[in-house]
Formats: sequence, structure tokens, C-alpha cells
Amino acid sequence: MKKIRYILLSGLLLTSLAGCKKYFDLNENPNLISNPPLSAMLSTSTQKTALNSQRVSNITSYFVQYLANSSTAGSTDTYQVTDYTSTWDAIYLGMADIYDLKRKATEQGASEYVGAADVMMAYHLMLISDLFGDAPYAEAFLGTILTPKYDKATDLYAAATSLLNEAITELAKTDSKVKLNASNDLIHGGKTAAWIKTAYALKARLLNRVSKTASYKPADVLAALGSSYTSNADDAQMASFQTRNPWAQVARNNASLLLDGWLSSQLVDQLSGKTYGVFDPRIEKITDKTVNDNYVGTVNGRGNVGAANTIKDECYISLNSTWTGDESPLFLVTFAELKFIEAEAAFRAGDKTKAYAAYLAGIRANMDKFGVATAARDAYVANASVSVGESALTLDLIFKEKYVATYLNPEAWNDARRFDYKYKGFKLPENAALTTFIRRVAYPSGEISKNGNNVPAEVPLSEPLWWDKK
Repeated sequence: MKKIRYILLSGLLLTSLAGCKKYFDLNENPNLISNPPLSAMLSTSTQKTALNSQRVSNITSYFVQYLANSSTAGSTDTYQVTDYTSTWDAIYLGMADIYDLKRKATEQGASEYVGAADVMMAYHLMLISDLFGDAPYAEAFLGTILTPKYDKATDLYAAATSLLNEAITELAKTDSKVKLNASNDLIHGGKTAAWIKTAYALKARLLNRVSKTASYKPADVLAALGSSYTSNADDAQMASFQTRNPWAQVARNNASLLLDGWLSSQLVDQLSGKTYGVFDPRIEKITDKTVNDNYVGTVNGRGNVGAANTIKDECYISLNSTWTGDESPLFLVTFAELKFIEAEAAFRAGDKTKAYAAYLAGIRANMDKFGVATAARDAYVANASVSVGESALTLDLIFKEKYVATYLNPEAWNDARRFDYKYKGFKLPENAALTTFIRRVAYPSGEISKNGNNVPAEVPLSEPLWWDKK
């Protein structure tokens, strides 16, 4: 795990964005560099991109029931209106850094930096829009507008797609005046080919996102995948922290009785064999057994199911996991996820042979990423309920396996909504504030106080986003 010098990570924004200060509500910081080099800006932007992904996942993982609150009727568990001002601000501060990075890279003819900035901006646009819907973008970073208007969510989707296309063009240029700095690129180590693959990977995600709409074209999804990842080695991930992976801090908090990061019974029951009748060895790489030498999850909305909430009689996020140890990386997008996107697109296109091969490859890739032993991996895949044969493959099976592969990734909530939460055993949380599953989150109080005239009218959290409507 790399540790980055404080000056590169501590500032919320570089001071060249002073014109935006009132909208972003920043304080002056004398430790910030007024004219930082592109390499320093790249460190900040790549690190924030991964951390913002984790911040969003720390919300959405309760919605998809990876995690559960240890207390009864926890707000995130039960779909209550919750104030996510800190997440909103972090995403916009990250985008402001990326905007500045691209502006300066353009001035210097640094096409490689422009391309990387485009990829990260597109990723942030997906994060904000997939949570809230409409959001500021076109006017948000100009410095002359303190209360920017909101862009339609469909326009943000189009902007993200355009940014990814531009990124592919910029990263393919061979005359960049400044080359990506390997040590400061915390996601891909300065490899432009890797950034291009990630641009295509995110493009495939976006094209697959609209599976409920008339614009969905499986062939376009498959075409994007053809230029993306070919193995786990291509994954977009980041493992540079000031102290440790933030999920590991959650695990350490639990050990100190600051309770958080309990695993939902939905996830634990699937992995332990209770739901599908087959033991999934990935559970051993995700969590630890309880004091009773078994695997027990927490029911969302119910809270602690044991006699007490401090004796480890439920399963928690684990420091022993490939995903949540001190030095574990944060994963933005993985080869395994892309194989499941391929499986879904091929299935929808009527090519079950291709779909089935991708489905099995996705399971194996994710098992390998988790560090599951080959024999255990192969035994799971060989189970008749997993290797069903291409004629018996269903979308349910593809989504079931992708659910595990996207553990603690914000993309899982997008899948849950596209799939209408039809995972086996999936139920409304106990004490839920809605009568149906959550589809969006409410605009945060901080944004309403600063830009209330532009914030869209409140709608129920059960109201689907544009791509989630049938």
C-alpha cells in the first residue's frame, strides 16, 4: 500500500478553483499549492475517485443488503430520508479537482491527462446521477455562477458517454506533451492502454444501464466490452491511503464497539448455502465465523439478532478479507463484473452460448480475485445449481452471481434496480418507511441551503430514475 504525502491528499480543492469557493463552501488553506503540477493533481484526483466510490457504496450497500444496521430501524436500512450532504460535497469537490486537472492539461497539451480526467469525470457523473437523478454539471465549475442550474439526468448520462468517447480519443494520441506520471496515477500506474480499457468498461456499464429502455442495444454493449478488460490484471483499483482502506477502518471500529459494517442476512444466507443450497467459498474471503462457529447475518431493519450486540454472534466486514483488509484496494470496475455484463448482453441478444461462457468466466474471475483456492472454486462452479448448461441459463442466475461479484461496489444498486430487486429471498427491510424498494435518495440539506432555488421538487424515494422505468 502506498502512502501519499499529506499535501497531495489533504486539500478538498486546489486553490486555482477559488472562483467556485462560495458554491463549494471552502475555507482558505495555506498548505495548498497555488499552482500544482499535473502529477500532483493526478494523485489527488485518482485517490478521490476511489474514495468517492467507497463513500457511495457505504450508502448503497444497505439498499442491496450487503450490509445491515446493528440497531433496529436504522435510517439507511429502512429507506428513511437521510442527509447525505458529506457524500454530495465529496463528489463535487472531486469533480472540481478533475475539472481543474483537465483545464490545466488542455492548456499544456497533455492529452494523456485530459483522457484520464475525462474517465474520472464520467465516473463521478454516474455516481451523483445514479444516487439523486438531476444534478448540477454544465454550470457547476465555471467559477462565475454560485448557484448552478441542474442538468437533467438524461443529459448527465449523455455527458458521461461523450466524456468516455473523448477520453478514448485523447488517450490514444501519441503526442501528449506531458506523459502520465506512473507513481502519481494511483489507479493505473500511468498506463494509457489501461485507461482506455477502463473507458470502454465504463462505457459498457452505461450502455447496459439502459436495459429497460428502448435505446438498449446489446450489440453496442458487447462492442464496448471487446475493447475493455481481458483479465483480472486490468481492473481499475486504488490502494493508496493515508492510513488504511476505509472498509478496514469500519472493521476496526467494530472491534472497538463502534458498531458498523454488519453483513446482511440476504448476503450471508446466499453465500452460506441457506438460500440456494450450495456453499459459496467466497464467504470465507468476505467475513469470519461468529463465536458460535457459523455464519449469521443481520436482518435489515431488525438490527441485532443475537442476545447482545458486542459478542460477535453475527458476521461483520472482516480485516481478513481481500476486499476489506488494511491494504486491500478499492475496486472501481473489475473484469469479473464485465463478464457478467457480457453474459447479460449476450443473453438479451439471444446468444446463450456466449452468455453461458461469460457467466462461468465471471464466477471464476471473481473467485480468483477473492483468492479462493482453485479446488474450492472448481467445486462450486461444478455444482449442478451453478453449471446448469447454456440452455438452462437465466437472467436470474446471471444477476445472482453478479450480486456477489459486485460486493461493496455502488454498481450493485444500479443492478438491483434494473433487476427490480428480484434476488431470491430479497425482502423489504423490517420497519421500512416505504411500501416498495428504494429507487433514489433525497437531495441533501447542504445543497438545499446553498442552491435551493435550483434543487428539483421532492419526490418519493420509491420514484424510479429515468433508466429504471419500464
